[in-house]
Amino acid sequence: MNQSLKGFGLGLRPEHYADFLARKQPVDWLEIISDNYLVPGGKPLYYLEQIRRDYPMVMHGVAMNIGSTDPLDFNYLAEIKTLAKLVEPLAISDHLCWTGVDGKYLHDLLPIPYTEEAIKHVAGRIRQVQDFLGRRLVIENASTYLEAQANLQEWEFISAILSEAGCDLLLDINNIYVSSRNHGFDPLRYLHNIPHQRIAYIHLAGHTDYGDHCIDTHDQAICTEVWSLYAQAISQWGAIPTMIERDANIPALPELLAELDHARQTGATHESACMAA
Repeated sequence: MNQSLKGFGLGLRPEHYADFLARKQPVDWLEIISDNYLVPGGKPLYYLEQIRRDYPMVMHGVAMNIGSTDPLDFNYLAEIKTLAKLVEPLAISDHLCWTGVDGKYLHDLLPIPYTEEAIKHVAGRIRQVQDFLGRRLVIENASTYLEAQANLQEWEFISAILSEAGCDLLLDINNIYVSSRNHGFDPLRYLHNIPHQRIAYIHLAGHTDYGDHCIDTHDQAICTEVWSLYAQAISQWGAIPTMIERDANIPALPELLAELDHARQTGATHESACMAA
């Protein structure tokens, strides 16, 4: 597929395979969780091969472990590269975090300290991944619940990695909001200082609000505050490819399509404001 990423997408989940096979749905592209398809055959790959004929796709991973001190897992990266030959994705992304150490996988997206040393370490690993895959990697800002002592703000840390590694950004608006609630920073300051020209696409998702903190659960509808932050982003930057991400408590497809339509309407309204500014 010789296409560029644009418009509005949705995360492909097994609960909706039949919907996408039955008829063309009003989405411009789909995002797959790469790790769910690193298998030699079977139903996951069968459905993926059928659906990809009708929709451009991006690949989104959770196990690259880009921030760890463990050596990069080139067997895993080889599996990602093989899957990419099948999918022909418009982008390959993973998280700016670490997921394991000493060979132990911890099943969580854990934060990296925002230090100059970490910038050099992570940027070097991203360059190795890009060289191996033969393409730019897209990294996602993760939600965080603890803060390490560091002189840099998260947006400064991310900006430095984008510059030093030559990669692009998957900006998760919900993760910005969750982290801003947990750490007490202004999410608009984050938006004002992130290099938006490097954003490949945007994630919108829901979370669980416990009052004094939020958890990025991806099992709820998108809240008013996240929609407002998305509107502010598009008002500043103009149109950026955007998708809805839902990982648990997954509703019927029409409910997610309604959220996606709201994203389209929000994008159209606030893109006009950006162009008029």
